Amino acid sequence: MSEKLEPILIGGVWRDSCSGAYFQASDPKAKQKLPARYPVSPWLEVEEALRAARRAFDGLCGLSSERRAQFLERLADRIEARRVEIVELAQRETALPREPRLNTAELPRTTSQIRQAAAAAREGFWTLPTIDAKNNVRSMYRPLGPVCVFGPNNFPLAFNSVAGGDFAAAIAAGNPVLAKANTSHPGTTRLLAEEAFRASEETEMPPASVQLLYRTSHEDGKRMVSHALVGATAYTGSRPAGLALKEAADRAGKPIYLELSSINPVVVLPGALEERADAIAGEFQASCLMGTGQFCTNPGLVLLLDSAPARQWIDTVKARFEAAQVGTLLGEGVQNALLQSIQALEQAGAEVVTGGQAGGGEGYCVHNTVLRVSGSKFLANAEALQQEAFGNASLFVLAESVAQLQEILSHLEGNLTGCVYSHRGGRDEALYRTVTPLLQERVGRLLNDKMPTGVLVTPAMNHGGPFPATGHPGFTAVGIPASLRRFAMLQCFDNVRHDRLPLELQNKNPTGRLWRSVDEEWTQRDL
Repeated sequence: MSEKLEPILIGGVWRDSCSGAYFQASDPKAKQKLPARYPVSPWLEVEEALRAARRAFDGLCGLSSERRAQFLERLADRIEARRVEIVELAQRETALPREPRLNTAELPRTTSQIRQAAAAAREGFWTLPTIDAKNNVRSMYRPLGPVCVFGPNNFPLAFNSVAGGDFAAAIAAGNPVLAKANTSHPGTTRLLAEEAFRASEETEMPPASVQLLYRTSHEDGKRMVSHALVGATAYTGSRPAGLALKEAADRAGKPIYLELSSINPVVVLPGALEERADAIAGEFQASCLMGTGQFCTNPGLVLLLDSAPARQWIDTVKARFEAAQVGTLLGEGVQNALLQSIQALEQAGAEVVTGGQAGGGEGYCVHNTVLRVSGSKFLANAEALQQEAFGNASLFVLAESVAQLQEILSHLEGNLTGCVYSHRGGRDEALYRTVTPLLQERVGRLLNDKMPTGVLVTPAMNHGGPFPATGHPGFTAVGIPASLRRFAMLQCFDNVRHDRLPLELQNKNPTGRLWRSVDEEWTQRDL
């Protein structure tokens, strides 16, 4: 094994770290360390990167949105040209299947959202130009400053800190990105960073528009997000780590956008079970076990009215889980955390219907797990029984009455999604209208008759929700143009001379296509 550490990217240069500390990624299926060694950067390198990012921000402010669009489009092209190597390493570091997950689904989603961000940068509609011509007051969203992106372990491509949605949105909005790789897939992140760096050179972006560090200490991470030079931070990961970063950022008054935890409740009404129990069981199995349950939109909580058909349906799901293949988890830490979460749910009053033990598949894995609890026990310990079991596990709650089901819903924390399955012929309509308002106010995305796992990259999508799903209910991490506005500030120009205004706010529409609010009317016309 080579003693040399992988290089970091700071200030437009790939170079050796001054650190002697390092870590290695693992092959989750083989339960073995991979040979490459990645440095743990000291504060000296973090601060150097932040200063370089600030210089890059000054340079980006002088560039056209067209240049940012060209960079993003070139990056998407380069990722596709290197897809075989990228997918191969991502599969080895995460054990996620090449097909269809990484190659057919996640990599195309990654390049698609990069190109959507490029289109948003080019067209400028996300900036919401607003003009009060009579009083000569004008405003729009403009870049905020260097953005730190902390990528998660479960999406090595689509949420990667150097190519994912947060990265693309931050760049499209006009900000440089300091990426902190996830330690589960540092090699994949390095490959993506190499393509981002080459794309930035080819499109003559400012040096340090994209920078990469692999790991820092927890204390240096908190110093990073609260630094005076940082514009904002995007973080996807565990709740404890995210809240520690939020505390530091809040203390310094710095925006931080968190995606933390979500159990994504699914309410299955009696008429739906009567009509299509087997079909719903199949949809649930596919959703809950997809990617070994390692999705932020995984259905981790199922609510039913207690009845013989409901108990029979749980038995059907149990049989399906026992017959299904057990997937490999992302690493030893994920396996340990899942087992600890299952144990915590048991201690809070739930019983294991099936699974709950390590094993059943290759490498780091846990048997497909179903837990069950009564509505009364859930209400007696609602907070503990909402702990996220990140992986191939779900908790079923049997409510004793409609009133108790309503009370359970009223005790739910914030989630990314919530779903209601109901009878297609209308037999559940009254019950649907009783329970849905309670669910709707606790989720960012409401679904009917559809499991929550899939997240489309479309302007109407909200991938957000009330705490603890995210740190703030008013943003989405997926969906352009809204995702760009996280990394922008609303800036007003009051009586500023016309030739000093941004192009978007001048009398002539810069593209002829840009929609602007002019004297309270949305129009594409010139003033």
